[in-house]
Amino acid sequence: MTRLRTASLAFVATLALAACNAEEAPTAEVAEGQPVAAVAAPAGQAWSDVASFTPEGGVIQGNPNAPIKLVEYASHTCGHCAEFAETSAEPLRTKYIDTGKVSFELRNQIHDPIDLTVAVLARCTGPQGFHALAEQSWANLPAIFEAANANKAALDAAMQAQGAARFDAIAQGTGLYDFFAQRGVSRDQARTCLANAKTAEQIAANSETQSEELGVTGTPTFFINGTKVGTQTWATLEPMLQRAGAR
Repeated sequence: MTRLRTASLAFVATLALAACNAEEAPTAEVAEGQPVAAVAAPAGQAWSDVASFTPEGGVIQGNPNAPIKLVEYASHTCGHCAEFAETSAEPLRTKYIDTGKVSFELRNQIHDPIDLTVAVLARCTGPQGFHALAEQSWANLPAIFEAANANKAALDAAMQAQGAARFDAIAQGTGLYDFFAQRGVSRDQARTCLANAKTAEQIAANSETQSEELGVTGTPTFFINGTKVGTQTWATLEPMLQRAGAR
């Protein structure tokens, strides 16, 4: 795991590899549960449309009272997290979240300033838009890294700035302003979000504190009903959800 450093950051071609760890083994086995029944969503909605911020600073999607609670600690600059999002998004949503059996909470583990910038921007439209923006950001990760490496000098210089000026330079140099504008977050709205120092500070603080308390040493790391199951792919995580009762 690469922790956030506020003084400087070297943008190098290996950033994607340095930002995550896919080798953390499960610390406990998920308890086998009885099959749980589907729960109807509120009228006119799918459960995947229901989202809210959590006390831990994450964003939960789905039935807040779902009997099976999935939590992921993820980094927006983690290639393994991007792979998980690509393979899991549709089946997790349609087979588990929309049935009301599983809720899915995404929490940030911040690895670098680009990661933190994306984490702030993904919250600009509130919790309802967060998961979709996070998924699309992971799909765009190669372009983000390409822009970061092409603008290495400017981004290194941005690390000498403070507060909103730093995030503004990062968003500009990585193409994030244009990316989010194409998804309904105008440049003015994005700049306003990035200028709110408390948001970034709280995300970074939550990342540091929770990583220490819960022993999260890499991303993506998953918890099912409070049991840490380590770093997984969708192929290995889905059977765990089924064992817990989502079947």
